[in-house]
Amino acid sequence: MKQTLSIVLAAIILAGMGFFTLKAYQNAKSYEEMSRIIVERHNVTQLSTNKLKKLGDLLSLGFYDGYDKVLKEQKKQIETQQFFKERATRYTLYAMGAAALLLLFYFVMTLQAYTVTVSLAALMALAGGLLMPIMMMSIHKEVQYLGDVVLQMESKGVLGSIGKLFEGHDYVVGGALLLFSIALPLLKTLSMLFVALFVRIKAVHPIVHFFKLLGKWSMADVFVVATFLVYLSGSKGEMSRAEVQVGLYFFLAYVILSMIASLSADRMLRENRAA
Repeated sequence: MKQTLSIVLAAIILAGMGFFTLKAYQNAKSYEEMSRIIVERHNVTQLSTNKLKKLGDLLSLGFYDGYDKVLKEQKKQIETQQFFKERATRYTLYAMGAAALLLLFYFVMTLQAYTVTVSLAALMALAGGLLMPIMMMSIHKEVQYLGDVVLQMESKGVLGSIGKLFEGHDYVVGGALLLFSIALPLLKTLSMLFVALFVRIKAVHPIVHFFKLLGKWSMADVFVVATFLVYLSGSKGEMSRAEVQVGLYFFLAYVILSMIASLSADRMLRENRAA
């Protein structure tokens, strides 16, 4: 009865983590879109137009309120942008909290059920880390009379960056990111899930060697995140700005969940052999 109840509770929390991950993704993409709209308002053409509207306001002695409308629209866009950012952050925290609760089930679940649960949570976190933006970068230049001009803004994610690297024929870096940030993490987590589900079947036992081989790459996930961030920041200049996005937290959560699932699966395999 206790095991059944713990599995049901874990399933509910796992579903909650999936829901929060989805909501974090939706709001992160909305924040990204609003950021693009705001950046478009800070190009040379738009800022020049705004200056002319401001001059029109002054010359018309308040009869022309074009610049006031611009200010109100900009304020509304910034408030909407912050709204989506706060929601993305909040749902990310909820998802991380759900993942932390799942880790506590180690004390009330069997190793098999625990390994399956944490492996599924790791897959969710990996999906979030791959699909959501990891960093947003913008290049600014202070122009006399116009102020802060945004020359370029780009939201960086793992999948999008890999695609751009291959489009730019940078196959070495793109291939390394594809291998270490997608292929190996996915293969490692799926293998742990497979072993946990079929641990009592003798035909599964040869996978133990394969599982341990993948375990040697457990720190490659951390290496990928570090390499990815260094790669993104390598071309930064004095007028560049970078903002970490929620996708990075999901990727780091995957690293932690994957390592714990790996330890749990390894212990489960040792106990199964001893029995």
